Amino acid sequence: MDWYLKVLKEHYADFDGRARRTEFWMFALINFIVAIVLAFIGNMIHFTWISTIYSLAVLVPSIAVTVRRLHDIGKSGWWWLIVLVPFVGFIVLLVFAVMDSQPGSNQYGANPKGA
Repeated sequence: MDWYLKVLKEHYADFDGRARRTEFWMFALINFIVAIVLAFIGNMIHFTWISTIYSLAVLVPSIAVTVRRLHDIGKSGWWWLIVLVPFVGFIVLLVFAVMDSQPGSNQYGANPKGA
């Protein structure tokens, strides 16, 4: 939960720097769980907009943590746009997300594993 809150509180719209795999995947997991719970609650109280409002609220931090994850493997944040390519784009971004960090410092900053 700390990783999720760190992304929301400290790096809400921070597109600079690097994000470890743990930070990215914990944010994605908790974000997914919260979205499912809100969709369930929204359906029970007949207010389905609650999950849409949540999705819009976490859109910027989701993109930001993905860009910082790409920075961690030495790729430009513009690679995030590959998701616009149907089917293949998501798979390529998924492969990038599971890759290990680039060792040492790179043009985007120091390795967060060493910090």
